Amino acid sequence: MEYKTVFEEAEARHTEKRSEFIGRIAHAADEKEAAAFISRIRALERDARHNVYAYIASGGSAVRYSDDGEPQGTGGMPCLEVLKNAGLTDVVVTVTRYFGGILLGAPGLVRAYTKAAAEAVAAAKKITMTECRRVSSRYEYSYHGRVSLLAEAAGRLDGIDYSDRVALVCLVRSEDVEKYVASVTEATNGTAETTVSEEAEFVAL
Repeated sequence: MEYKTVFEEAEARHTEKRSEFIGRIAHAADEKEAAAFISRIRALERDARHNVYAYIASGGSAVRYSDDGEPQGTGGMPCLEVLKNAGLTDVVVTVTRYFGGILLGAPGLVRAYTKAAAEAVAAAKKITMTECRRVSSRYEYSYHGRVSLLAEAAGRLDGIDYSDRVALVCLVRSEDVEKYVASVTEATNGTAETTVSEEAEFVAL
């Protein structure tokens, strides 16, 4: 299982009939992180007429948006649709509007907010998060070359301890765990001690 999100905050600006639109995007693992980002932008842009937002957090189970005083459906929903169309999860976007004195009308607002959110998405670095299990293996030094190659192919090394035996921790794609454990067992002639975490976690491989 995988999902796409943004790696770090990004920003984009454009002007529509003298109104300035500032789109910002950030990673938000849950609603608390999304709310904190929105509050920070509102404080930063306290003089703006509107601070519209949308987010998809908690693995897609928390979806919210706000028009923040704009006509219903002209701000938050267009921003949310941009996130959905980009296939992003655990992400929050805000669009700040400084009114330029010219009314845009509902269609104009939808276009302007959509553009601001889309440009923020385009400016952001994206990463793919993969569902993994943490697999720990202990084995004799003579098997280390073979096991480390298996670990690199199956996921991402997350630690190696060299003591009486080698203790290697690998974040393995959930669908590959059974195959990886079997490969480690075979590579060490059945001598490796391997444990798999009960809970999955999403990581960038």
